[in-house]
Amino acid sequence: MNKENIEKPQTKVQEKLVQDEFNINVAFYIHLKTFDDSVRSELKNRIKEVFFFSKGIDWKFDSFGIEKAGSRGSEILGYFIFRTSNVDKLKKLFLAEFKDYENTSKITCSLAKYEKVSETFFELEV
Repeated sequence: MNKENIEKPQTKVQEKLVQDEFNINVAFYIHLKTFDDSVRSELKNRIKEVFFFSKGIDWKFDSFGIEKAGSRGSEILGYFIFRTSNVDKLKKLFLAEFKDYENTSKITCSLAKYEKVSETFFELEV
């Protein structure tokens, strides 16, 4: 059974669910020169080594994947998507760690800013 929606959090659990007013998604696209079985592992290892141990940057890792040629163009793209409040620090760290990656022809980026319009809370009984 669904309880009614409420406008403001009323419990500590609900308070933990409150989302930021603003959210910036940063997508880094690694334009790959070649793609084989080892590329996915290389990219995953590189991102783990760098970002999962980094300190001082307010970010959250969202997703990673490989887009094969044809889905959005003729290039194969490795992509990493983050949510952050400090785009400049994230860009510097990403560039510092990927500028020596020999399998890339270029790195492109997109920024998407989201603003919370409304937020309500409800519980489902199980």
